[in-house]
Amino acid sequence: MTDNKPPVLACREAGPRDKPALVLLHGFGGSGHYFDPIVEELAAKARIVLPDLPGHGRSFDVAGSRHPRAAAEAVLATMDALGCERFHLAGFSLGGAVASLIALQAPKRVLSLTLLAPGGYGAEIAAETLREFAVARTPEAVRSGLAKMTAPGSAAPEEGVAQIVSERTNDALVGELEAIAAMITRDGKQGAIPRDMLAGIACPVRIVWGTADPVLPVTQSNGLPADFDLRLVEGAGHLLVEEARDAVVDALSASLG
Repeated sequence: MTDNKPPVLACREAGPRDKPALVLLHGFGGSGHYFDPIVEELAAKARIVLPDLPGHGRSFDVAGSRHPRAAAEAVLATMDALGCERFHLAGFSLGGAVASLIALQAPKRVLSLTLLAPGGYGAEIAAETLREFAVARTPEAVRSGLAKMTAPGSAAPEEGVAQIVSERTNDALVGELEAIAAMITRDGKQGAIPRDMLAGIACPVRIVWGTADPVLPVTQSNGLPADFDLRLVEGAGHLLVEEARDAVVDALSASLG
């Protein structure tokens, strides 16, 4: 008999366990380490949970599908394993798509939803950029891939480049990322969550988006439900933790209350 239970993901935690939980979901090709620059500040306000999504980081070899819907189920299973019933939730890029699906699938568990340039809000996506980034392994290739995601004049910090390079020494991980990139950019487009479904999200929603995002264009923030709190960051690209740190921390802090 096959065990169809969702996998429990590798994750890290920071902050006191008696504080409200804040789950941070990273974007494609990264890991929970993407949020390292803001974890210490947020850990003063919340119990921070940093899962590695299926096929990423230390969850490269978890069983099951790599589809965002399956990733949502895996995050929920991970929170079950941590004994955490209700939590604040945030997601960047691919993690934003996963976070949105969690909020739709388990509305009673999600206290608030904060999305940073979320995936799944429109069909357009920089498919070639993501496919190239999936297989980047040297510092030069990773730096080049990240540069294509930022606004002109911005650059990813070297600590982030070094972290990604260290993860890409794993051949199996790179193979997983290449397959995921092909899946989420099939025919050069991404799957989109219908606006009428998004309107059914029950918790408060905040969205931060850069006006110069070269991966997921800011026009995908048009036509959102009226009660979504949309915060546009002028001149910022896709990598919002690096390019718009204050706006990200402000949005997350507002969600925590």
